[in-house]
Amino acid sequence: MRGIALKVVSVFFFVVMATLLKATETIPAGELVFFRCFFAFLPVVFWLLWRGQLRAALHTRNPLGHVLRALVGASSMGLGFFALTRLPLPEATAIGYAAPLLIVVFSALLLKEAVHVFRWTAVVVGLFGVVIILWPRLTLFTSGQPLGNSEALGAIAAFGGAILTAFALMQVRKLTRTERTEAIVVYFFICASIMSLATIPFGWAMPTPQQAVLLIAAGFFGGVGQLLMTSSYRYADMSVIAPFEYVSLLLTIILGLVVFGDVPTPAMVLGATIIMASGIVVILREHYLGLDRAKAREANTP
Repeated sequence: MRGIALKVVSVFFFVVMATLLKATETIPAGELVFFRCFFAFLPVVFWLLWRGQLRAALHTRNPLGHVLRALVGASSMGLGFFALTRLPLPEATAIGYAAPLLIVVFSALLLKEAVHVFRWTAVVVGLFGVVIILWPRLTLFTSGQPLGNSEALGAIAAFGGAILTAFALMQVRKLTRTERTEAIVVYFFICASIMSLATIPFGWAMPTPQQAVLLIAAGFFGGVGQLLMTSSYRYADMSVIAPFEYVSLLLTIILGLVVFGDVPTPAMVLGATIIMASGIVVILREHYLGLDRAKAREANTP
């Protein structure tokens, strides 16, 4: 219960972070990535200092792995933030739910992991839910101008962000074999903050005082959310906690309606429901497969 509670609170912090970033309105996506990572790094450092783990968090056996994870993760974040500036908050969030489904696809195609009919069916159904959300936004099928609508660009960016998120999570999975969780978090924030500066030539905006407050607060909320999410895995298995990620949909609908006046469309609600159901099925299936593998190892242990 403690793990679940920490996960739900972390989801709340991440949703508030996304709301604050969307509220900045005119700030470019690359600049949003910088503030999100740089000011998220500060509470993480204070937490590590308090626990006496900062030196251990800086130790790494795979620096290039951290750079690759940051490159993919920062790109994913940038696309996701661009989608936030173009789409209603609930829709941008719901499309991002495709990432766990895409991990199954890429694990099968790239890592040659065994994926059987049950999970493939859940993935196909879940991606159909993504199409339901995307369809009204892709003007290719309505006005004949697929890139002439900012919402269409936002929808494409959101799905592209989900694809890169899946790759980033696969890289995190590799890093966990040799790296501490604290090191993965710290090096991501450091590298992503530096990488985001490469977007300055493409146009950064000088924040107004109000925007600066929103950006700094967003980074802080993101950092605290990261700490809470990491702590939640100390108290419960990932397969138990992961489904509570979908609490964010309810929160984004509420905040989107109250703050931005975004009324959820029937297509968004239907598509998000299908994606969530498929994602939960995949998570539960992974949990049972993990139990089966553990039993098999125990049976083969002399």
